[in-house]
Amino acid sequence: MTSTPPTATVRVGTRGSTLALTQTQTIADRLAELTGLEVELVRITTDGDVKTGSLAQLGGTGVFVTALREALLDGRCDVAVHSLKDLPVAPAPGLRLVSPERENPRDVLCSRTGAGLFALPDGARVGTGSPRRAAQLLAARPDLDVVDIRGNIDTRLGRAHPETGDLDAVVLARAGLARIGRLDAVAEAFEPGVMLPAPGQGALAVEVRELPDDPSPLDAALHRALEALADRDTTLAVTAERAFLARLEAGCAAPLGALAHVEVTVPDADDDSLAPDGGPGDGGRCEELVLEAVAVTLDGRTSERRTARLQAGGGGDGITLDDATRLGTQLADEIAAAMPDVVGAGR
Repeated sequence: MTSTPPTATVRVGTRGSTLALTQTQTIADRLAELTGLEVELVRITTDGDVKTGSLAQLGGTGVFVTALREALLDGRCDVAVHSLKDLPVAPAPGLRLVSPERENPRDVLCSRTGAGLFALPDGARVGTGSPRRAAQLLAARPDLDVVDIRGNIDTRLGRAHPETGDLDAVVLARAGLARIGRLDAVAEAFEPGVMLPAPGQGALAVEVRELPDDPSPLDAALHRALEALADRDTTLAVTAERAFLARLEAGCAAPLGALAHVEVTVPDADDDSLAPDGGPGDGGRCEELVLEAVAVTLDGRTSERRTARLQAGGGGDGITLDDATRLGTQLADEIAAAMPDVVGAGR
């Protein structure tokens, strides 16, 4: 295989918002390091950028994604960068996806006075464009007046500005605020017991075209770079979360939250109580995938929260993507059985 031409330029597709440009530039910089090539950003306008109305009414999943994927498939860009929570759970034919290391996935409250959720006044007006966040807010504080809002981060923060805002608080993703340097606006980061994030929240999705049988040097270089970008623990976590969502045939606008993480322990090699088979007890890396999920009625009055765990087998391969998918599917079935009227309608 010939080397990548030194004059090649990697075109990275992105939305044009401040957040999208910032997070895409981070990936572009890494691609430049990994490939040694020039990288340029290509701005793509999506349906979610031009259509008005609530995201739930627009269809939620896919409104920020389809145009970027079309640009990637028709060759207007070589790489596309998305917020993973915006992607439909079904695989995209012809594309390969990886997820770099994830930002903190929590939701946060940004309030006019700096007060946390339980210090807001009775009947406080709290803005969010997410039915998932709205439902969990009402589950925690049934007295709140939850207001549907849209707009970029600055627009939403402006709604809770101490002097000019018309809302008492807004709820946003911590990851987005971290990426644009606005964590100073955070009054409270929600614990998972109060609000579970959307599946995939805080993670990015980097997509390229599938490697053809006779790849160009640029295609080969990009696929090698993606191997280096991919973060295994993030991939396992978001695979479980998205499997949960897929099993319930729900989109990112559904009142469902899920958060997974990999717990790693290195047992004492002298612990004879555990079998030396590549699992706990031999001093090796022992891992467990933990998935917590919740379904909430839109009014917040009824919810079902479950946690499932999966340990690596003794074969030495650790937890696999198939394992993560099974865990998400299992937990979805448990919650669907407990709340069939809430999460079973779309199945």
